[in-house]
Amino acid sequence: MQLPSNFDSTKKYPVVFYVYGEPASCTVKDSWGNGVNPLYAGNMANDGYIYISLDNRGTPAPKGRTWRKSIYGKVGILNARDQAMAATEILKWNYVDKERVAVWGWSGGGSMTLNLLCQYPEIYKTGISIAAVTNQLTYDNIYQERYMGLPQEDRAAFIAGSPITYVKNLRGKLLYIHGTGDDNVHYQNAEMLINELVKHKKMFRLMSYPNRSHGIYEGEGTSEHLSATYTEFLRENCPPGAR
Repeated sequence: MQLPSNFDSTKKYPVVFYVYGEPASCTVKDSWGNGVNPLYAGNMANDGYIYISLDNRGTPAPKGRTWRKSIYGKVGILNARDQAMAATEILKWNYVDKERVAVWGWSGGGSMTLNLLCQYPEIYKTGISIAAVTNQLTYDNIYQERYMGLPQEDRAAFIAGSPITYVKNLRGKLLYIHGTGDDNVHYQNAEMLINELVKHKKMFRLMSYPNRSHGIYEGEGTSEHLSATYTEFLRENCPPGAR
């Protein structure tokens, strides 16, 4: 957790959760740069945001076999619940503004962002999801089957862990970003999500980057444009600063 500069515990601040939550990696690490948002154009602490990241069960944190293996067959369910229950406790802190709660992530973190917005709409008010797996049945078997088993054996689990299953519950503000040339998480995922959002008459913002890959960095001005898009949406829908 990074607190705002000149933090005053008698005031209330917006909180931004950075999530990944998949079994491939952790976000809470003892490493340089941890706690800094690479997409935010500016300084989050100076602007008055609380920035938090949490590791749920199933991540490769040094917490033992049971922690690590508990997520098998439950990607999108168990990890999302852990994140949401932790957020519920954090929102009890006096200096956290419950009306200014944002979440964002990329790839598996984009999936987590969508699952949190749609499975727990009472908690998260704003979300920025980038290059998300919106339907687990679209993702590659070397990853998905490693952590979920075969869809032929338990297709219901794949569906239960997919964000598109819960789009009808969306209440918060959503910005969705995806590169159309993504050869890791195919753009098909964005189109499936869009169709569900349209079906349920959910308003959202979309930023597609033509022929960009999963990292969305190719092309002149792309990184700067992505950062500006991200920052503008966050500041508009989860305003910074103490109140």
